[in-house]
Amino acid sequence: MTSSKPTPTITPRIIIHGGAGNISRANVPADSYAAYRASLHRILTLARAELANNPAATALDVAVYAVSLFEDDPLFNAGRGAVFTRAGTNELEASVMVSRGHHKRGAGVMLLRHVKNPIKLAREILVRGDDAEGNGGGAQAHVQLAGGYVEELAKGWGLEMVEPDYFFTQKRWDEHVKGLERGKGAVVSEDTEALAGGDYEEEEGKKSSSNPNDPSWDGKEYLPQGTVGAVVLDRFGTICAATSTGGLTNKLPGRIGDTPTLGAGYWAEEWIEEDSSSSSSAAAGGMSYHPAISSSAARSPIDKLSRGDIPGLLSDCLGPLSSSSTMSSSSSPSPGQATPSSSTDEKPHPRRLRHAVGMSGTGNGDSFLRVCAARTAAAIPRFSSSVDSKKYLRDGLAWVAGPGGELQRSAGDRWENSGEGQGGIIGIELVTTAAAAGAEAGAESAVQRSWVGYDLNCGGMFRAWVDGEGRERVAVFADEDGSEGW
Repeated sequence: MTSSKPTPTITPRIIIHGGAGNISRANVPADSYAAYRASLHRILTLARAELANNPAATALDVAVYAVSLFEDDPLFNAGRGAVFTRAGTNELEASVMVSRGHHKRGAGVMLLRHVKNPIKLAREILVRGDDAEGNGGGAQAHVQLAGGYVEELAKGWGLEMVEPDYFFTQKRWDEHVKGLERGKGAVVSEDTEALAGGDYEEEEGKKSSSNPNDPSWDGKEYLPQGTVGAVVLDRFGTICAATSTGGLTNKLPGRIGDTPTLGAGYWAEEWIEEDSSSSSSAAAGGMSYHPAISSSAARSPIDKLSRGDIPGLLSDCLGPLSSSSTMSSSSSPSPGQATPSSSTDEKPHPRRLRHAVGMSGTGNGDSFLRVCAARTAAAIPRFSSSVDSKKYLRDGLAWVAGPGGELQRSAGDRWENSGEGQGGIIGIELVTTAAAAGAEAGAESAVQRSWVGYDLNCGGMFRAWVDGEGRERVAVFADEDGSEGW
């Protein structure tokens, strides 16, 4: 007899990005446009093939693979194509995060100058956190590490190391020097001249700058201030976000951006929620969160007050309330309390759903940090619960990264006068019926929602994805839908 047990129906998904900002047809000419499109398509095709053809491929494997391809491509601001600091050096950052499956969930690395592929180091810190001893291969339980010590760990773990001049590209150096000339200020390091091949001479009066506005940004040229990233959903139902960057052009040495910072430039998580459409007990409207508190747990008067348990608080002070009280026994339970029921009128339990999201952001990292962009976007679907007001990841991305969103508002009157607030976020969302207790790991009953998308508030974002019909799409400017054409 053939088993009637449902099989997983999750189709792997992928979306990638290569930076965002004041990108326009005026500053990205046709030949550059074609080069970016070709690289994005190549990376998407290779990563998609790995995801589709390798039955054991995980979201983590494919996301890291895709980002490592970006890091090896000098077109993009990560790894080989990283921008320079004001001191003429490269300081690289990277991060990974999974919706489930690893103890640390996420890991970020920063201030790297010798690791060829920073994204591979972030992966090592994540997976080594699963060891039984808790030593993390020397990284302990830490989820963020920086500088020389973590580079020594990378070397010991067998990752490929390079000299700093590996990251030098003439294009990025020219952008660096041009930005310094515009701002009339620089912090010069010992190896600046060596990196420039001895051709760079600092002009008189360029040894310092106190200009708080970014002198590298003039609103016309596209100077990289973004990241590269990938978000992947695998056939097992796990979502991974992977991100890597060289940071802002002419950032101060030692500056830490959003890319390695949990919740700011990247995020992935999952949660269990009730399907409000299948239950008449759904709360009406708005954002809500109901902590699961055991009904037998003892609560102090202050705890009851903080949770809005007024009947319980009054009961402590005055004894049990009589039936004549305006707060009758049939009123709604306090958060966390169970509703008494009888065998005659018990209502069916609402269906449980597993909801997972993953995001990678790109743009002005300081703005992403200020609004905790990625985690804020994830909170929109997580804490909206009623059928009438239920939000999804597309709503969260629009609220944070879309035109007029939190990123733009965070710039205030500096919007369009600097690079502040500019950016975009890519993401994947999966909603399935939750597997029954004791079911095999990764088992899912049915996919309710599988969505891939993005939002942005600036001129463009280098992006590529596979749509719901399996078509590969590549886009650069904000007004493109991923089809062919300038």
